[in-house]
Amino acid sequence: MLSACNRAPEVALAPQSSAAACRSVAWPGAVSGHARVVTQPDDRSVAAWGDPAIFARCGLDPLGPTTDSCVTVDGVDWVVRPLSDGSKATTFGRDPAIEVLAPGGYGPVPLLLPAFTAAAKSLPTNGRHCS
Repeated sequence: MLSACNRAPEVALAPQSSAAACRSVAWPGAVSGHARVVTQPDDRSVAAWGDPAIFARCGLDPLGPTTDSCVTVDGVDWVVRPLSDGSKATTFGRDPAIEVLAPGGYGPVPLLLPAFTAAAKSLPTNGRHCS
């Protein structure tokens, strides 16, 4: 995922981005006070907020069993992983999955996840839960 000056942030579409659940996902209008920005490509399965951008993608393959950190936020389970400059959270127990990527300047990604509760709950469940 890249962000460039004066250009829409670029985001790669997820493998299942054309899934019906991703075509109708309702992304939040703002995340942590940051307005939504147009992405490249401008696709319903992806969204971004702020600069540098917080990204969300719908259509990832569901996660299998993992030993990574798993948190529950507003009844939605998320697997949280650190990145070199920030962190990412992926829904756990949803098929397809949503991934949220946040630069380090926004703080821990779990603090941003309440904004994505409605979008995540709109996805079909697959029976997996944080243990």
